[in-house]
Amino acid sequence: MKPVVSIIMGSTSDLKVMEKAARFFEEMSIPFEMNALSAHRTPEEVEKFAKSARQRGVKVIIAGAGMAAHLPGVIAAMTTLPVIGVPINATLDGMDALLAIVQMPPGIPVATVGINGALNAAILATQMMAPGEDVLMEKLTQYKENLKEKIVKANEELSRVKYNFKTN
Repeated sequence: MKPVVSIIMGSTSDLKVMEKAARFFEEMSIPFEMNALSAHRTPEEVEKFAKSARQRGVKVIIAGAGMAAHLPGVIAAMTTLPVIGVPINATLDGMDALLAIVQMPPGIPVATVGINGALNAAILATQMMAPGEDVLMEKLTQYKENLKEKIVKANEELSRVKYNFKTN
């Protein structure tokens, strides 16, 4: 089994955020790999990874980083694969990471999700790969239908909550 998605994080302290993406790929039966790479501490390894990912069959890269958060942009500079950045709340409520990831120069795009948004990154990566893949598209459709069912159930539960002045 070869990975089609790569989940990269700046350090293993980011795992608590990035594992949400891994769980989604497990649920969707999408082969993925996970690695810790640092744009600042292991730049040669980042370059080797980014330049070899496409040849290894990777279709989308999800890169999470906090603080200076250069990892997604550095990877995007070295590959033509889509890169999704996940800003991680390490300092400044994650705003430093968000701005570092989203403000890329022309020609080096990084799709960026919300702070700690690894699940949305995984869903976006799956949506990028799904066109032309009927089985994957059906899994995504079912996932989104299940989201609707959760809200319907939540409203049913709220209808049973009673207050003196609640009108529904």
